[in-house]
Amino acid sequence: MTETAVYDAERVQAWKQELAAAPYRSYLYSYPHKTAYRPFDTPKPLADLWRREPAESFFLYMHIPFCGARCGFCNLFTLPDKREDVHKRYVDALERQAREWAGFASRPFARFAIGGGTPTLLRADQLTRLFEIAEGIMGLNPAEASISVETSPETVDAERLRILKQRGVDRVSMGIQSFIETEAAAIYRPQKPDEVRRALELLGSFDFPLLNLDLIYGLPGQTLETWLYSLEQALAYEPGEIFLYPLYTREHTILKPGDVQAAGPEDLRWSMYAAACERLAERGYEQFSMRRFARRDAAGYSPDKTLLAYGCQEEGMMGLGCGARSYTRDVHYASRYGVSRKATESIIADYVAAERHDTADYGFVLNADEQRRRFVLKGILHSEGLNLAEYGQRFGSEAFDDLPELRLLLDSGLGRIENGVLRMGREGLGYSDAIGDWLISEPVRRRMTEFVLP
Repeated sequence: MTETAVYDAERVQAWKQELAAAPYRSYLYSYPHKTAYRPFDTPKPLADLWRREPAESFFLYMHIPFCGARCGFCNLFTLPDKREDVHKRYVDALERQAREWAGFASRPFARFAIGGGTPTLLRADQLTRLFEIAEGIMGLNPAEASISVETSPETVDAERLRILKQRGVDRVSMGIQSFIETEAAAIYRPQKPDEVRRALELLGSFDFPLLNLDLIYGLPGQTLETWLYSLEQALAYEPGEIFLYPLYTREHTILKPGDVQAAGPEDLRWSMYAAACERLAERGYEQFSMRRFARRDAAGYSPDKTLLAYGCQEEGMMGLGCGARSYTRDVHYASRYGVSRKATESIIADYVAAERHDTADYGFVLNADEQRRRFVLKGILHSEGLNLAEYGQRFGSEAFDDLPELRLLLDSGLGRIENGVLRMGREGLGYSDAIGDWLISEPVRRRMTEFVLP
């Protein structure tokens, strides 16, 4: 046992078995989780929040909450709505919000992302407006920022891709989920493999610096063989990056937990994850998180750009649009969260009708403990790891003193310290959703438990 191992072997083994018994608990892509957000007692002026934000560069995000159809697993803030007049009114509101926020953008933007929903569902002129808002109003310099846009197979066409190319987009991300039509249908995704291949071939002809493809494992009716088939089909297009998501079902999504259980008693997600890791390593992909794999030779951005630095803790993130979240070091804020059509329509209508967007009235205030937990989680759940010296410089304390339970990562063999950085191995990264859940503070967990989805 090492000097840092303070837990007896029996407890370490029991803890690791608990992770292995339930590795898929919740996807903690940000901390605190959005279900921990609540109305603030008093609205917080955004000018004050951003004036004291210490980040040297910012992340600009735009949320487009519209898609062609809601997938059965989706609990994102998005609305199936293809009406062009609805889209235009929404972009008008986003522009009004940007004009109010432009004065808060006191640092250059190192990253710009447009997500949703499906941004490329917008008509070409409205898609162009998003870049005009980012550059002309918010001050984005495309020559020093990486730019990412999400799309879907049915919305990929030459006109829209030409706009993305002209605007310096470095990364196009497309959700595919499965190349097998019956598996896509099982998650209420009206998608034909031929449409996916058409979109991929067209994307390839535009030669974006980085193409990301999303796949999901654990779908109803999916086997290890069909999962690896979809993975190989995706790899045939040589994406620079690929995200692999385990299927999650929730009570407030179209696809319910019982629907998956009815498809078969055995949970194959871990074996699918392990098989995909092996296959991707053989094909020259490096693992950066439980979900993200990137080709070792993929540059990821345009060669004529000089990108600004931006930390993986993702502070200084300005989220424009209804459903977008914004992160300062000690306050996270957003619009209300909903999943049902009625709730989402109501929240979007309030956003479009709002005259002012200069205060935050809904979110979470991070005290010192929550800031430390966020810093740790955003480190250990990625291959970059937790730099222990940087932690000490930022918080004036030692990570293992503040969160002694981190020693379990070392004693269990899931993590290791290399050159002062706590990193997870493949198995540890595979348990990310259980480890993230394990490190949620009790106050945050209580708020998440008490949250009532509108």
